[in-house]
Amino acid sequence: MGKTIRRFEYTPILGWSVSKYGKFLSCKRQYYYDYYAKYDKVYSREKIEELKKMTSIPLEIGNIVHHVIGVFLERLLKSEEPIDKTRFLDFAKRKTKELCRSKTFMEIYYNEVNSINPDELFDKIQNSLNNFLNSDRYNWLTKEAISNKKNWLIEPPGYGETRINEMKVYCKVDFLFPVDNEIYIIDWKTGKRDEEKHGKQLLGYVSWASYHFEKDPTGIIPIIAYLQPSYEEMEMKFNEYDIQDFAIQIKKEREEMYSFCGNVEENIPKDKEEFIKTANTVVCDYCNYRELCK
Repeated sequence: MGKTIRRFEYTPILGWSVSKYGKFLSCKRQYYYDYYAKYDKVYSREKIEELKKMTSIPLEIGNIVHHVIGVFLERLLKSEEPIDKTRFLDFAKRKTKELCRSKTFMEIYYNEVNSINPDELFDKIQNSLNNFLNSDRYNWLTKEAISNKKNWLIEPPGYGETRINEMKVYCKVDFLFPVDNEIYIIDWKTGKRDEEKHGKQLLGYVSWASYHFEKDPTGIIPIIAYLQPSYEEMEMKFNEYDIQDFAIQIKKEREEMYSFCGNVEENIPKDKEEFIKTANTVVCDYCNYRELCK
């Protein structure tokens, strides 16, 4: 690709991302706890961070699948020998047990279940990994895309910071690689298909890659790979006008978040009471911070 990922000096001003704005829309109070814990006057930062770090069964399934696929791709960088699928899945099972032991699960903390059975998680993890290993995309990666593996980017470090019309934006990719004159980006998903949200993520990835590698957006192919219940892909194409429209949308959404800052340049929030709790109890049922809102 001939270019390296650009680095940026730290600035405190708020940066936009799909997940951050999604949290902002979902529940302002949850958004506050996620990003402004140190300003809370009622609960300690340590308490809020403890709740924030909790995982959940669906989230951990996704985390483990991402980790194992990342290990697989790193292994391809070292050896192109065919993978032993039995050993690969055995590694995934051991990693599932290891990570389940080391995490605090929201379902246990809030007494929804008595314990976490790693084998039950592994059923879905194994299904996702088998769907990947049996996919046409897997064959294509190991037979064609691998020819330029020296330029693969597998979960690049950092938070995916970039600039869109000078705005600070975060769009972290899972896997980026060149094939011929095109750049491919794949994002693995173990959850449900969401064309609006995931399409927005793909547009962010293209913006990120176009900025860092000075590549025309039409030469960047972003793909969502859904791994369960069966393997399915969503591939989209974008051009420079899509990027321009995206920048306008980001600016609007950024200004909405800015309106909850007492000091925009330093990203200091207004009082917590300005961050209203959602009326959607379904959101509350899956929130790490639910005990703070009782």
